[in-house]
Amino acid sequence: MSDPVLLTRKIREALGPCSLGRWPTPLDPGPALGAALGLEALWVKREDLSATRYGGVKVRGLEFLLAAAPADAVFVTIGGTGSTHCLATAVHAKALGFRSALAQFPQPETATVRAMAAATSSAAAVVVRAGSLLTFPLALVSAWRAARRLGRARWIPGGGAHPRGVAGHCCAGLELGTQASDPPDAIVTPLGSGGTAAGLLIAVRMLRWPTRIVAVRVAPLVVANGWRVAALARHTTRLLTTRGVPVPAAGPWRLEVVDGAGAGYGHPSPAGEAARRAAAAHGLLLDPTYGGKAFALLAPLAARGFRRIVFWHTFAAP
Repeated sequence: MSDPVLLTRKIREALGPCSLGRWPTPLDPGPALGAALGLEALWVKREDLSATRYGGVKVRGLEFLLAAAPADAVFVTIGGTGSTHCLATAVHAKALGFRSALAQFPQPETATVRAMAAATSSAAAVVVRAGSLLTFPLALVSAWRAARRLGRARWIPGGGAHPRGVAGHCCAGLELGTQASDPPDAIVTPLGSGGTAAGLLIAVRMLRWPTRIVAVRVAPLVVANGWRVAALARHTTRLLTTRGVPVPAAGPWRLEVVDGAGAGYGHPSPAGEAARRAAAAHGLLLDPTYGGKAFALLAPLAARGFRRIVFWHTFAAP
């Protein structure tokens, strides 16, 4: 079975997600920008436009992670002070009538990070910000205890990197299958917690595409690595198959992890900033933490012979 519409229906029926986003997100062609990068064709998958309250790629997973919770649920999760995942969790949990308690570690301060932090504080019931990575475990304990005082604490891993969340990103990849006339050579996505890349790996396997997933690492290696992405893909495959959703067994995952972190998570990189300027000249606005660093890999991929690329635009600013 490789019908993306039928497969998506089976996933949603099997796992029972709630409804948070506006699907499908657009697939925008970028012929002039692609030509400037040396590509035959470039498309941008606009996951940044996924929802009116607050968009971005995290909405895909949250539809599955926030579903079927008790009325007094308090969702506990973690991220940096500018975390898209923390903000998306707080905003969409609140929209469903739930509360959230967040533990956050510091990251380099920029105007975008300040805006994200302010929006997160407005949406979440509890935000505990650590002064350093050393004190972050204490912040997490404080957030968990606060959640327990408010209701029934429910844990969501950082970035939503859980098989249910990965299933949402798999649906995004299947959605691409309804929009693209032919398989691209590669799908390029930022790599943080790994859920997006893992979902796309499963989707291209379900579609029986030869497409390679190129995941550009923007977070520390201990979190963002090929082993973790493959493990998430395996666990999610097991979840889907046990719920009656077929996933073909087709050998190794078609994954390539490329280091784009530069000085570290949240630190703009020279290559990423140059890529942001090039994209902005064609009307595509990217952030420095995720999008810019991932987009910087497109020209090197073109030089290696990749001709047709889909860029996964993951970020949404408040």
